[in-house]
Amino acid sequence: MPKLRGEAFWRETLRSAHYVVAPMVDQSELAWRLLSRRHGAQLCYTPMLHAQVFLRDANYRRENLYGEACPEDRPLIVQFCANDPEVFVQAALLAQDYCDAIDLNLGCPQMIAKRGHYGAFLQEEWDLLQRMILLANEKLSVPITCKIRVFPDIDKTVKYAQMLEKAGCQLLTVHGRTKEQKGPLAGVASWEHIQAVRTAVNIPVFANGNIQCLSDVEECIRKTGVHGVMSAEGNLHNPALFEGRNPLVWEMAEEYLEIVQKYPCPLSYVRAHLFKLWHHTLQVYQQLREELAKVKTLEGIVDVNRELKLRCQEEIANQKEGDKPKEGLPFFHWICQPYIRTGPKERCKENGASGTEKGVRGKRTLEEEEDGNSELLSKNKQKKKLRNPNKSFDPSLKPKYAKCDQCGNPKGNKCVFNMCRGCCKKRAFKETADCPGHGLLFKTKYEKSLSWQHSQRGIQSPEMSRRQEAELGEAVVLKASGDN
Repeated sequence: MPKLRGEAFWRETLRSAHYVVAPMVDQSELAWRLLSRRHGAQLCYTPMLHAQVFLRDANYRRENLYGEACPEDRPLIVQFCANDPEVFVQAALLAQDYCDAIDLNLGCPQMIAKRGHYGAFLQEEWDLLQRMILLANEKLSVPITCKIRVFPDIDKTVKYAQMLEKAGCQLLTVHGRTKEQKGPLAGVASWEHIQAVRTAVNIPVFANGNIQCLSDVEECIRKTGVHGVMSAEGNLHNPALFEGRNPLVWEMAEEYLEIVQKYPCPLSYVRAHLFKLWHHTLQVYQQLREELAKVKTLEGIVDVNRELKLRCQEEIANQKEGDKPKEGLPFFHWICQPYIRTGPKERCKENGASGTEKGVRGKRTLEEEEDGNSELLSKNKQKKKLRNPNKSFDPSLKPKYAKCDQCGNPKGNKCVFNMCRGCCKKRAFKETADCPGHGLLFKTKYEKSLSWQHSQRGIQSPEMSRRQEAELGEAVVLKASGDN
C-alpha cells in the first residue's frame, strides 16, 4: 500500500486522534499506555528510545518494543533520539513493523541530551535534520514525524517547522517551551508559538504544554486550531484526564497494577507511577512514602498501595461536613488531580522554611541569593553545614591555588617542575628524574637497579663461572656434532 501522508495519515492511520499520551522516558511503557487508552487516550507514543542502542542490542529491542504483541496498543508511534542519519534510519527500519509511524525526538532539553547531542540540542543544525528526515522519508514504509521545542522568536520557530515539513515530516508536535524552560524554570508554554506554526504548515500539528485537565485540551484546540493535544505530566497524575473525570487515586493505581501483572515492566517504572498518582497523599503520609521508595517487589508495592487506600478510606469515614481540601488543592488528596509545578522562588522559600527545620526532605533548592544577604543552599550543602556549622560556601573565601605550568590544574606545592601530579609524572618518567614533592623517584630507582645488577655480577663465584663455561662449551660441541 502507498504510504499515507499529512492529513490522510492523521485521519486514516491515526484515526483522527485528538487525545495523545506523550513519549515519556521510563513512564509511557505498554502497561501505562493500555491504562491511558482505557480512559480516553486515542494515540500513544513509546518512551524515547536511543537509536544507536536499539540498533546494536537485541535485548533492548525486545524489552522496549518486541515484547508481547498487544492489538489494543494501536495506533502507536515509536520515538527515537539520534544524531546520525544512517543510524536513525537503520533503527527505524527495525521498528517500523511494530508501529504506525516513527518520531524523531527534537524536544528533549535534559542534560543527558546535551551530552549525547540529541533532542532539543539539534534544533540549530538544520542541514543535519534535513538529511535525517529526507533519508527516513525515502527508506521507511511508515511516515516520519517530529516533536520539537520552540525558539524564543516566533518567526524562527515557523521557519524551523516549515523546514521540517519540506524535508518530509508528516506530523509535527510542538511543545510551546524553549529548551531552557525545564524543571522549576518551565513556566507557561506559549500557545501563540503553536498557533503560528499551525497556520504556517500544511501537515497536522499536535500541541504540547499547559494541559492539566480536559477543559485545557478543549481550550488549546480552540485557540490554536491544532489537530490534537498531547499530555505528559497531566496524564501521569490523572490517567483519566481525557475522559474529563477525576477518579479516586486507588482506582487508577489498582487498575494499573493489574495490567502490570499481565504486561510486566521494571519495578522502577511502577514505583515512579505510584509516586505520581499518590503525589498529594504521600505529602500527608510521609512514612508510607519512605516504604514505597524502599520496597523491592511488586507484591510489596501492592501492599503499600493497599495501606494508602485504607488510610484514605479511614480519613473519609472521619470527615466532618463542611471539611475542605487542604494545601490549596482543588480536590481532596485522594482524588486524581493536577500537580502544579512551583516556580524557582516559591520552591526556594518552601525548602528554606521547611527543608531543615521540620526535617522534611525537600527537593534541591536553587543556589541563588535574596537581597544579596542569605544564601539558599542545596540539600547536600545543608547536610555539610549541619555537620560543620563553620563551613562556608562563599566562592570568594576559597583558597587560591597556583596553577600547573602544563595544564592549568592546581600544581603541587613542593613539585620541582611546578606541575600537577599527572603532568609531573609524565615529565619525570620521560627525563628519568625525581620529584620528592609528588613521591616520584624514577632516577633513584633506576640508579638502585643499576647498582644491584653490578653487585650481582661481582659476587658470582669463580667455581660457578668455570662450570658455566664448561656447560656452554659442551653445548657448542653437541650442536656441531648434530649439524654434521
